Amino acid sequence: MALLTLLDAQLAYGDVPLLDRAALALDAGERIGLIGRNGSGKSSLLRAIARLTVLDDGELRIADGTLVTLVEQEPLLPPATTLRLSLIRRGHVEQIADERERWRTEARVDEYLHRFELDPERSPETCSGGERKRGALALALALQPDLLLLDEPTNHLDIDAIARLEALLEKGPTQIVITHDRAFLDRVVTRIVELDRGVLRSHPGNFSAYQARKRDELATEETANRRFDKFWAQEEVWIRKGVEARRTRNAGRVTRLEALRRERATRRELTGNIKLTLDTGERSGKLVAELEHVNKAFGDRQIVRDLDLRLMRGDRLGLIGPNGAGKSSLIRLLLGELVPDSGKIRLGANVLPAYFDQLREQLDPERTVADTISPGSDWIEVGGGRKHVMSYLGEFLFPPRRAGAPVKTLSGGERNRLLLARLFARPANLLVLDEPTNDLDIESLELLEDTLQGYAGTLILVSHDRAFLDNVVTQTLVAEGDGRWREYVGGYSDWVTQRPAPAEAPAASTTAKPATVASRKQERVRLSFKEKRELETLPAQIEALEREQAELTARMTDGNYHRLGADQIKSDRARGAEIERLLETSFDRWAQLEGKARAAES
Repeated sequence: MALLTLLDAQLAYGDVPLLDRAALALDAGERIGLIGRNGSGKSSLLRAIARLTVLDDGELRIADGTLVTLVEQEPLLPPATTLRLSLIRRGHVEQIADERERWRTEARVDEYLHRFELDPERSPETCSGGERKRGALALALALQPDLLLLDEPTNHLDIDAIARLEALLEKGPTQIVITHDRAFLDRVVTRIVELDRGVLRSHPGNFSAYQARKRDELATEETANRRFDKFWAQEEVWIRKGVEARRTRNAGRVTRLEALRRERATRRELTGNIKLTLDTGERSGKLVAELEHVNKAFGDRQIVRDLDLRLMRGDRLGLIGPNGAGKSSLIRLLLGELVPDSGKIRLGANVLPAYFDQLREQLDPERTVADTISPGSDWIEVGGGRKHVMSYLGEFLFPPRRAGAPVKTLSGGERNRLLLARLFARPANLLVLDEPTNDLDIESLELLEDTLQGYAGTLILVSHDRAFLDNVVTQTLVAEGDGRWREYVGGYSDWVTQRPAPAEAPAASTTAKPATVASRKQERVRLSFKEKRELETLPAQIEALEREQAELTARMTDGNYHRLGADQIKSDRARGAEIERLLETSFDRWAQLEGKARAAES
């Protein structure tokens, strides 16, 4: 039996159907990558599956007892004094009636917070977007849902966090994931489902396999539409021949033509692609920027330490590093928006920079879309020519009715396209893009790739999209901790092969002060109150699990067991596997705490 079945689903907002008799079946253990153009209805579909939105028509069947958990693009955290408490409230963990299960769930929340390198005691109000996303993902995995729904889980995450998430999801529950990260889709998912003009189309395998099939499908669809249009045009000519062909007209052929007209009127065409053109304007000098022994710190936090860098005309530099490493601050140093604490920064001759800001701070939320592109005028100068602002906005998929809408009403993808439209409307020979791929659909992302590959100027790119980095940049500058940056040749994959292996920790430090070593040892072996309580209760939990395992084994080996039915047998097998996993985890934890307790006593 399928875990989830969607039949003849219909959902519309306004006059455009998001789901048009869509169908989907999802089996337990599958990991689906849900893709489609911005605004096609992917997020609405996830909300419908999570029962947060009601379908206009059709049927949604979810197997009884299935726990469904959704992590939205921008998860909201309830107010609380700590991040841990906020997540527990978001997941309604305190409402779990079984005290042992509630305690286990809280322990799993602590475990996943640690895996995502989050401070459980931090105030949720001070958390960044990436920290809130990691917290929501930690909670979702801790709840152990049967079906996990993820809406753009890689947005706001750095590359290390994405790799950590991929490893967890590969061993995780049944999933439906919306993402534009092609490397993520290649590694994690087992099937691609495309939402295309209201219809769900399934493609087995990962994203690379889907791309090969999609090209063939589009070519077949284009050929079929071309043949249809030719036949329809012939019939329209026939019906208009008038008196000459009146004797040959018949009711059947007229009826068929009317049916052809209706079919052509209801056919939904492919959504157009944005049109990107970059004007480099006047050539810059051969040297674009030079940094000599540059240092920058914010308080005790060193962002840049003794950095030397020469950026030459035509270079394509990618910045790689974890969130908070200082990538955006380094960009602002290069552009002269920040002053270094020491060292020299020199821009070359005739440098015309254009900056794409990941926080969209360059957009005034109260201005209209048209006024953002061309303030006070209906015309805009682009690439040495003159265009009407409506025509230019149309190239970025903004219809005329959206031109007068205020920026604050736009979606994340629309704001991204608007900022690109504004950025590309003026000449620039130094293009600085800070996370330009967030909220872009895959087609627009690939088009941006192609445009940047043909760009004749100099490029500085910050992105967590590994495939995008590989396809665009020719060198990388990587944050290696403590404000130190190191340059590598090639893109992300080249950096992975070139980077030094992590150094093994020495068996005994000869440089640390005795007091520091002693204090670390004391901190390492000390049992907290919670750990002491956990150590006391673990033997009883293990005993109860072993007793349940013995009872389950006796029932399953009984000669009449098959009479209980397939559902009971399936349930018992699942519980048996879960008990085995819980016992293994409990014994490991018991050994860990026992060792810690013995070390504390010594």
